[in-house]
Amino acid sequence: MYERAKDAIDGFLAGRVGRRELVRRMAALGVGAAATSVLLNEAMTKAYAAEFDMMAHKGQSIKLLLNKHPYADAMIADLDNFKKMSGMDVSYDIFPEDVYFDKVTAALSSHSTQYDAFMTGAYQTWQYGPAGWAVDLHEYIGDASKTSPKFNWDDVLPGLRASTAWSGKPGDALGGAGAHQWCIPWGFEINNVTYNRQIMDKAGVQLPKNLPEMVETAAKISKDVNGVYGVGVRGSRSWATIHPGFLSGFTNYGAHDFTNEGGKLKAAMNSPQAKEFTALWVKMIQQGGPKNWSTYTWYQVGQDLGNGASAMIYDADILGYFNDNAASKVHGQLAFDAFIANPKATEDTPNVWIWSLAMSNFSRKKDAAWTFMQWAAGTDHLLFGARKMDMVDPIRQSVWDDAEFKQKISQYPGYLEQYTKSAPKAQIYCTPQPLFFNVTTDWAAALQRMVANEIQVSEGLDQLAANIDNQMKQSGLG
Repeated sequence: MYERAKDAIDGFLAGRVGRRELVRRMAALGVGAAATSVLLNEAMTKAYAAEFDMMAHKGQSIKLLLNKHPYADAMIADLDNFKKMSGMDVSYDIFPEDVYFDKVTAALSSHSTQYDAFMTGAYQTWQYGPAGWAVDLHEYIGDASKTSPKFNWDDVLPGLRASTAWSGKPGDALGGAGAHQWCIPWGFEINNVTYNRQIMDKAGVQLPKNLPEMVETAAKISKDVNGVYGVGVRGSRSWATIHPGFLSGFTNYGAHDFTNEGGKLKAAMNSPQAKEFTALWVKMIQQGGPKNWSTYTWYQVGQDLGNGASAMIYDADILGYFNDNAASKVHGQLAFDAFIANPKATEDTPNVWIWSLAMSNFSRKKDAAWTFMQWAAGTDHLLFGARKMDMVDPIRQSVWDDAEFKQKISQYPGYLEQYTKSAPKAQIYCTPQPLFFNVTTDWAAALQRMVANEIQVSEGLDQLAANIDNQMKQSGLG
């Protein structure tokens, strides 16, 4: 039986046997689908190692710093495969997100050699890279002696490759000339609309096609459906309030956070387009958002969706995915949509969050760390994560094209369709500059004042822009 099972798997890896035929043959041998998947993953691991010297750092140990997240869970579940193929040992510390980034900053700013690689958002590398804390990974990606040909960098979605690379010069385009690859994409989030079909039917409303319709629809749901509000979006005084749905819609209205005038950054949050969008956003929250909106983070937005307390969210698509599970009150009720906020626009412009992997510049085992990183962001592991775990959205086109993953994701109405529509324009739209976190936190604070009617939208945005311009000038950026 062993030889026949091996022949079937070898045939699959060589392209002579399709996946359905493989499953059929294995079933005939008494091997179930789950066991087949394990055997296939091990075979792919061995094939990968045979083509590239994954044992070059056998016996070495590396340590990771991880954020508690389903993407990290998928990696940990598959970690034994990496250990087998590399002969390396991998340990890690893992922390919840509310303290995670402080842990990373503390480790890097102290030049600690404790961690070799770590999870990061692309925005954070705008600080880590220019400070000399993170390695420019171009030197590894382009080195055939250190990078397996199976890594296939070009398979990573182009918008994500560009969005994780920056020259370090404030205002320069992401992915432009002279860009440093301070991290590599690992998993990402497209900011679109997830909605509860049952609540929409109960309220007698249709899915809104744009932001003006969303304002009206959210207000009607909040008014007519007891115990439910219209739309969930983030509102805490944090940078994390700006980059998801808010910036996606803001960009769709043709607005920008900054203009670059001769190398000097000038705040543009008070442009006519920005004021038009922001006025609608504020009205939407006031009439159709949660009562405690100013406290809302990723967690509260997702929790309310999963509890059936909100009819829609304009946030990360994976947030909807994670809250549509067998234990959820709304299981089977959620659907997804590529949201075009501007009635005059023809396509959406979703800003993205990119969970990425970076290498500490203070690691004493950089080559070993890169061996791990290319495996973790490689096709075989990401297929495992997408098929068997919750690694959505995958960063590789080959994974999106995978029939097994497509079958899995088809259980979530509209998920694949919203990705397909949004992918061409999915990227980071924020202007890269070192005061990103200061600027966006002040921006969130200004939104709070507008929603609370402490200041009018136009005046509030003018004050915000003046404040940001002053910060830019004091820092030599404006």
